[in-house]
Amino acid sequence: MLKIPHGRFAYVAPFLAQAKEVAWEYLKRFAQPIIADKNEGELWVELVNGARIRIHGADNPDRLRGAYLDGVVLDEYADMRPSVWGEVIRPMLADRQGWGTFIGTPKGRNEFYDVWARSQASADWFALILRASETGIIAPDELEDARGDMTPEQYAQEFECSFEAAILGAYFGKEIAEAERAGRITEVDADPNLLVHTAWDLGIGDSTAIWFFQVSGAEIRVIDHYEAHGQGLPHYASVLASKPYRYGDDWVPHDAKVRELGTGRTRVETLISLNRNPKVVPDHKIFDGINAARMTLPRVWFDRIRCKDGIEALRQYRAEFDEKTHSFKDNPRHDWSSHTADAFRYLCMAWRSQTVVVDKPKPKAKPGQVYLPGPPVAPKGVRIRI
Repeated sequence: MLKIPHGRFAYVAPFLAQAKEVAWEYLKRFAQPIIADKNEGELWVELVNGARIRIHGADNPDRLRGAYLDGVVLDEYADMRPSVWGEVIRPMLADRQGWGTFIGTPKGRNEFYDVWARSQASADWFALILRASETGIIAPDELEDARGDMTPEQYAQEFECSFEAAILGAYFGKEIAEAERAGRITEVDADPNLLVHTAWDLGIGDSTAIWFFQVSGAEIRVIDHYEAHGQGLPHYASVLASKPYRYGDDWVPHDAKVRELGTGRTRVETLISLNRNPKVVPDHKIFDGINAARMTLPRVWFDRIRCKDGIEALRQYRAEFDEKTHSFKDNPRHDWSSHTADAFRYLCMAWRSQTVVVDKPKPKAKPGQVYLPGPPVAPKGVRIRI
């Protein structure tokens, strides 16, 4: 290996205080035999060969700028802003052709998952996943005790390195994980004998998200998803017209009936003029819609490819976290996942309002009885790949 003089290396955690707590004492202890100098205030040690190792926090990435790196360890990468790597650290490695190591606990399919996925597809990466059930580092009785104190999702994430575990605060993480386990996220083709309905979240100067679905008895087949930003309704009408579907109803939110000041028309009227068939979802509180979605998801089949981004949005949709009280707020976090999640909420409210036409009537319940549909079965037109 080529020896580069004046090596510069860094350990980076999400916060500087966290980095100091986790790594500073370890660094001094294990590097002690070869330390030539150290600085407690700047958190660096210099080795006898002139190389320097420094502790950093990703909460102040500008502190890293202007230097070079021969190697960097990014700890708990799932908790860092993705821009820290792409905009700050990666360019610092370029001129010395340095290396980067990403370690941490999975937090759903975020940027850390993307790094893991890239590592699986390239021979240039070394990748290792260390599950507590396989390493033997933690005693079995301690793992069993931890399992009893934690939710299944927390245990799967913290001890079994699961990217599939529900994200803390996620509204639909458990339901999406169950859909994957049950094989309901697969290849779902449109049935030409069934109408394709759509459910929209209409953004004003913002993203608009649309789900495409078919209904057959107790099954909801979600066959497609589309989202774009900053486009008018004619754009979305054109996208829908370009798809080979035989359409039914276009379900839109309750506020689509409000007249816009600029045109004096409602968005419902605009959609009608674009040869769409808008229907207004019954007005409801947001958490009634979230609960409706939770109850509906066990009967939903998703097309894995066409709905890929939409499925991930449902997985990531979560409650806002209050840093001051260290608790979840009563409102959803507004981020990239919000529009798709809202559109899915409208889909579920449309279904539960029983205004979507289905091809199989629901059995009538006898007095004093409640009809509960059986578990979903593979619908016609679904091809499951193994």
